[in-house]
Amino acid sequence: MTTEERSDPTRTVEPPEHPVPAAPTAHAGRRRDLAAAAAGALLVAVAMGVGWVIQEGDGSLQVHWPPLLASWDPHLGPGTPAALAVAVAVIGYGPRLAARMPWRGLLLTCWAGSVAWILSLALIDGWYRGIERRLTTKHEYLRVIDRFDDIGAALRGFTDHIVIGPPGNWPAHVAGHPPGATLTFVGLDRAGLGGGAWAGMWCIVLGGSAAVAVLVALRALTDEALARRAAPFLVLAPFAVWTGTSADGYFAAVAAWSVALLALAATRTARHPAAAALGSGLLFGLTCYLSYGLTLVGALLAAVLLLARTVRPLGPLVLGALVAPVAFTLAGFNWWEAYHLLVERYYQGAGGTRPYGYWVWANLACTTLAVGFATVAGLRRAAVAAPAAVRGLRPGTLTPAQRLAALTIAALLVLAVADLSGMSKAETERIWQPFMVWLVPATALLPDTGRRGWLTAQAVVALLVNHLLWTGW
Repeated sequence: MTTEERSDPTRTVEPPEHPVPAAPTAHAGRRRDLAAAAAGALLVAVAMGVGWVIQEGDGSLQVHWPPLLASWDPHLGPGTPAALAVAVAVIGYGPRLAARMPWRGLLLTCWAGSVAWILSLALIDGWYRGIERRLTTKHEYLRVIDRFDDIGAALRGFTDHIVIGPPGNWPAHVAGHPPGATLTFVGLDRAGLGGGAWAGMWCIVLGGSAAVAVLVALRALTDEALARRAAPFLVLAPFAVWTGTSADGYFAAVAAWSVALLALAATRTARHPAAAALGSGLLFGLTCYLSYGLTLVGALLAAVLLLARTVRPLGPLVLGALVAPVAFTLAGFNWWEAYHLLVERYYQGAGGTRPYGYWVWANLACTTLAVGFATVAGLRRAAVAAPAAVRGLRPGTLTPAQRLAALTIAALLVLAVADLSGMSKAETERIWQPFMVWLVPATALLPDTGRRGWLTAQAVVALLVNHLLWTGW
């Protein structure tokens, strides 16, 4: 076309023989987001219906309100007004504040907001029932504090008490985790912070910091704008219901900071990258001694190095990661032996009766409730961006949104491995928090239109679960 033809307003342009389809409109994208959320709701509904049939038939699911490990218990509590106030504040002001606040102020505000959300949800069940009692029940860590008066002897004999049968076998959660988890609460007790209240607040305060760690990692690996968009959704994450009722929120925070520190080291946005990589390794090593399944966090660390296109932090990372294994091994605890005994213990209990064929997909329904329907919609957008993200990995031409998509897809793959292993049948709304916290940032891919609606949906899920069910362990 000549310059004259381009400038002639009267010229008629013939349509091409094979018209190129128009790009999907924003309206169509929003419809697909809603369809994805509806599909998530349908998955939950089917898991509930099928679960009820199985549980009423033979009781093999070992849960009272499938797919969640919970009981029907409609109630209000002292945390109800506070939880509603936090939800309204984040929905009403969160997106605007996240966009405008200074970065450090945003991190502190997100930590405070996350802790307030977790704490207020826990207090719906009251102080004693919701916080103080949670880690003192017959399955929990605080039941064995007195058996660690001699820590060396306890570690050397730890594997002798994992399998059911020998005298003095550990409670379920102690047997189901490496001793690093129990030693955390032994340490609190030795420091004068014994009892369920201190243990509960430890998990809540540290669990709330996981949101900050994710923001730090997102800023380093993608960009600050996407991190700011994800911030309100990280604060109002529905899995906060379980962060305040178990030690898994604490585990999630340790793992998240390991990933965040490596992101800072790999992108060289830390003042001392080698120290950040070393810190990441130290936390990853500790993570592996908090929960056996969290060795999968290593895949997220690999994803960070892949996105940053560097192996420079690998030396300090590995050096730091060796500290906990060496220390525990020298103290007499054999991680591999303990893990194999745990598998035996797992199938001695509920794991031996819960049907794999149901839980391999119902676990995903638990995850849907825990991450919320906004996250499901965001994951749809991440899946759409994933092919381009994979193609851009080798040349390093990823956009920030594609980097975010790659990170969330990596978290999904890790979660899939945990699911297919068969060692996560039920209770995944609690156990998978260290993985789910990396799915929530997919909400940053949602458009500005309707963001408050999606935030409302997140809050409603958490409030309904906490007010209608007793999520006891």
